[in-house]
Amino acid sequence: MQMKKITTSILALLLAVATPALAQEAGEKANYFIIQPGETEADIIRKAANVVPTPRQLRWQQLELTAFFHVGVNTFTNREWGTGKEDPAIFNPSQLDARQWVRVAKEAGIKQVILTAKHHDGFCLWPTATTEHSVKNSPWKNGQGDLMKDVAEACKEYGIGFGVYLSPWDMNSPVYGSDAYNDLFIEQLTELLTNYGQIDEVWFDGANGEGPNGKKQVYDFDRWYQHIRKLQPTATIAIMGPDVRWVGTETGYGRETEWSVVPADNLDQNSVAANSQQAVAFKPTGDMRGEVLGGREQIRNAKGLVWYPAETDVSIRPGWFYHPAEDDKVKSPEKLLDIYYSSVGRNGVLLLNIPPDTRGLIHENDVKALQGWKKLIDDTFTQNLAQGAKVKVSGKNKKAMLDGKYDTHFTTKSEKDTTAVIELQLKGAQTFDVLMLQENISVGQRVEKFVFEYWKDGQWQKATEGTTIGYKRLLRFEPITTNKVRLRIESSRLNPTISEIGLFKNALEGMAISANEH
Repeated sequence: MQMKKITTSILALLLAVATPALAQEAGEKANYFIIQPGETEADIIRKAANVVPTPRQLRWQQLELTAFFHVGVNTFTNREWGTGKEDPAIFNPSQLDARQWVRVAKEAGIKQVILTAKHHDGFCLWPTATTEHSVKNSPWKNGQGDLMKDVAEACKEYGIGFGVYLSPWDMNSPVYGSDAYNDLFIEQLTELLTNYGQIDEVWFDGANGEGPNGKKQVYDFDRWYQHIRKLQPTATIAIMGPDVRWVGTETGYGRETEWSVVPADNLDQNSVAANSQQAVAFKPTGDMRGEVLGGREQIRNAKGLVWYPAETDVSIRPGWFYHPAEDDKVKSPEKLLDIYYSSVGRNGVLLLNIPPDTRGLIHENDVKALQGWKKLIDDTFTQNLAQGAKVKVSGKNKKAMLDGKYDTHFTTKSEKDTTAVIELQLKGAQTFDVLMLQENISVGQRVEKFVFEYWKDGQWQKATEGTTIGYKRLLRFEPITTNKVRLRIESSRLNPTISEIGLFKNALEGMAISANEH
């Protein structure tokens, strides 16, 4: 995928919920805001606090765990990238079972899967009418196979989301590098988004190399986005897309400070006004791989602010496609757990690649690692040791933080109350080494700095601290035994909205020590 080559040319397409004029009113919530000339820093902070996800973005964030199935001609050539010259006859998995893929993913706790319907080599895993370079000319199922259909049906059977990856780069298509290719791409999208039921995510990368004619393509992303919105309006478009951005690394490790609200500067206000109920395209500003994208320093001079959350991707193996030599290099359950803490636990969604092998099955080693990973997660997070604690805090709805319901939240008495001290008197002494915090992002992402402390020897002692929370923050530390803890919110954009607080005992001893080892 070579995502590291993607620069700041990420196009963002928004569906405006309200007209820009309405979106500027105090307290109004919207998916994006225009920053007007002359607005103060306080005005900008107020707007940043009221930027919220669209329904499709909120659904995507709550998935937490998603999976990629990288499979195609590369699986059989033992390569990461193809050439576009492969003979379709090479694609011939002997035991392909898409139900096994989806079942393995679901049993690992994964809520949505994405199939590489076409990678850079141009080989299509469905019997497309747009090219002969597809499964219809392979020996698999005597040319009658349709892997899109198989995975779509399996996802429906097992009740998980289904997404599709369609590579913009196509090394096989003779029209790549011309306007005709954008038309062909629209035809491929139409087939994928009309013939297989509900599609929950459409995933692009920014790979843009030469086609068989030696030319490079100018991608018509705006047109593609409009077409996706028309055919599958509830689908999120990632990561060269308007709904979800790439976190900037393929290690599985997100930022310590991850803002879902980021600047968006190449904003034509006249265009926004004219298309306020339609699809508006613009580019987020700056290096989307920086250490902090949405802090006060970054948004102070922004022309606009947009909700644009991060997806954190990594493969369970060193490569993205299956290679026999990597059968003994599958990431361990312990490594996967560390990645979980550093992706989902840092306000991201994890996209874990699980490549099927030449048989057309998820390899036994991958299955074993996923099973061990799921057990570690379950053993750690089944019991919230803060459950039943007495909550002491000045504000509204304090019991919401321990009710197990994401949609309810505690907040301070007014927007001016940007700090809070939340004290929990636990039900007896408890031993824990993981803190979970959640903000209700349907209200906005607001917390900028917090400290977590525990009572010992007649005084408060610091266990850990952090900056952003977002949808979910998980922090590890050395095991603590105490009957009283407190969360000090030291800085927030307007009043903080805390949905949940959790205390857990890591199932893996010594995990806190290796928390930052990548």
